[in-house]
Amino acid sequence: MSLEWLSIIMFLGIFITLSLGYPIAPTFAGTAIFFGLAGFALDAFTPQLLRALPNRWFGTMNDYTLLAIPYFVYMGALLEKSGLAEDLLETVGILFGPLPGGLALGVVLVGALLGAATGVVAASVIAMGLISLPIMLRSGYDKRLATGVIAASGTITQLIPPAIVLVVLADQIGVSIDQLFVGTIIPSLILTAAYGLYCVGVGLIWRDMAPPLPAEQRTLRGWALGRRVLTALAPTLGLILVVLGSIYLGFATPTEAGAVGALGAALLAMLYGQFSWQLIRKAAEDTLRISVLVIFILFGSTLFSLVFEGLGGSDLIVGMLTGLPGGEAAFLITTMVVVFLLGIFLEFIEICFIVMPIFVPAAIALEIDLVWFGILMCLNLLTAFLSPPVGFTLFYLSSVAPPEVKIQDIYRGVIPFMAVTLVVLIIVMIFPQTVTGPVSWYLGQ
Repeated sequence: MSLEWLSIIMFLGIFITLSLGYPIAPTFAGTAIFFGLAGFALDAFTPQLLRALPNRWFGTMNDYTLLAIPYFVYMGALLEKSGLAEDLLETVGILFGPLPGGLALGVVLVGALLGAATGVVAASVIAMGLISLPIMLRSGYDKRLATGVIAASGTITQLIPPAIVLVVLADQIGVSIDQLFVGTIIPSLILTAAYGLYCVGVGLIWRDMAPPLPAEQRTLRGWALGRRVLTALAPTLGLILVVLGSIYLGFATPTEAGAVGALGAALLAMLYGQFSWQLIRKAAEDTLRISVLVIFILFGSTLFSLVFEGLGGSDLIVGMLTGLPGGEAAFLITTMVVVFLLGIFLEFIEICFIVMPIFVPAAIALEIDLVWFGILMCLNLLTAFLSPPVGFTLFYLSSVAPPEVKIQDIYRGVIPFMAVTLVVLIIVMIFPQTVTGPVSWYLGQ
């Protein structure tokens, strides 16, 4: 007996429960147990369905891909807590400071570098908010531009490898991490360039919003500045090139490259005299917290997906999505709108585990390239993270902003960057070659 209406109530139930503030992993499991019992009582399926659950859980624990998460989180935590990220921000600020909008441009470039080094949005936004925002405000920057560029540049982390969102998406979509990493190269470059051009354009047109760094704040010049740039940029860039280059060139799997990156970050902390047992403990605590969170959510979502499938929900949703008038275009627009709206209220991990198992079968049925689809989802989530009133990036920045910066300033500041991100999303949607081209080259090596 098929009770598809019960699966719809189950799907709505998870959002109602999350909106009440319950943790995501127990919410998944509790909702699945409740509707599983209801399904048994109404004879929608038999208890034998749950025999597949242990195999799915053991399959998760045997997934070599997911091992990359603790490595990349640990690497980013070491770089952030050792002060290397702070050195990077200050140096790039001095380097580009003489240009109108130069400080904002520096923040964009550092956001991209931190994205490639940390892979965690919260770490990038908080680091840049603590270090760059006071400098920008002292230099006469408009509060809206300063907060907007920090929020946007920190959020770009989730598009640039080795972003944790890419690792989770690869697992949920069913594609290899290295293909997803390669597929982000051109979109992330386009987005970084678009943010930078916007900042410089604002500085040239409205000079009072983004004035050049005053001469008295440019304490380094000539060889001294060059040496500072070399010592601040070279180690971090070297680590990024080793980690990502080893993946792109086929020398290491993403998991192996993550292990190398974690070791390299520890060696850099030693080189700069910042290495200590306290540093290791703090980085390990962050890594443990994020890794355990992902695994427990994955266990809960696996139980949820199994019961949802048993109630006929997956077949119902796939039929609806593939039957939309307009085919592939209608499917993409619908899924993008749904994910954007969910991104305002939920974290990316929650969204990945809730909607990807539903969207991916429909995408396969419509013969949509899954790597391209995954990159579109990343860009969409980036926009949603910036969206007022409850975009998560806004709260990360608000938590470290000085008292004179109000949440309304942050809301107004991110709107132009949301528009820029949507433009880039449309470009990537219209030109799939921006993703599929590099992936085809990579697979053809």
